[in-house]
Amino acid sequence: SYRMIAENLEMSLTPVVQALKILEFQGFVKHTPNKGYSTEPLSLQEIKEIYELREVVELSLLPGVIENLDAESIAKLKDFLKRNDSAKINLNDRLVMDRDFHITLASISGQKIQIQTLQNLFDLLYLKYRGSRLFDSSEIVVGSQHQMIFDAVVTRDADKATEAMKDHFKTIKAQALSSLSQILASK
Repeated sequence: SYRMIAENLEMSLTPVVQALKILEFQGFVKHTPNKGYSTEPLSLQEIKEIYELREVVELSLLPGVIENLDAESIAKLKDFLKRNDSAKINLNDRLVMDRDFHITLASISGQKIQIQTLQNLFDLLYLKYRGSRLFDSSEIVVGSQHQMIFDAVVTRDADKATEAMKDHFKTIKAQALSSLSQILASK
């Protein structure tokens, strides 16, 4: 209950209730009257929808990314690719870099609402589902796919960028759904 949370955190009720309402709105928790708040159950359908929406949003941003691409943007993206190639990166760091690559790529488009939507989808994926649940190995295959996306964007080839992005989403969605299916089957 929110009262127990407030007591444990030694806070007043108002900020705790406000925070829980925000988390409820974002889909992290659900409220049951007279019982309190609980986390939402894990859902294969939700993961599928998140990746499908990410794909729609990110593909819609590609023309703006290509149009607005400049030397500074290219340098930032190259930096993400270089850091992602490091063999000593743990899974959580790799997932953060994946998110940062996609957010940086999207931000080049200048479309603030879509970028915020994308950020919210990443928050839902990595906070509710914890990336380490969705990807069970530090060998997730994204580096080469990010390189293909980057190469197509830098050469301003919208068709190749679209295909590379679609292939990337097909791969990561399949990995996430497979991992979550195994988790749900073991419960």
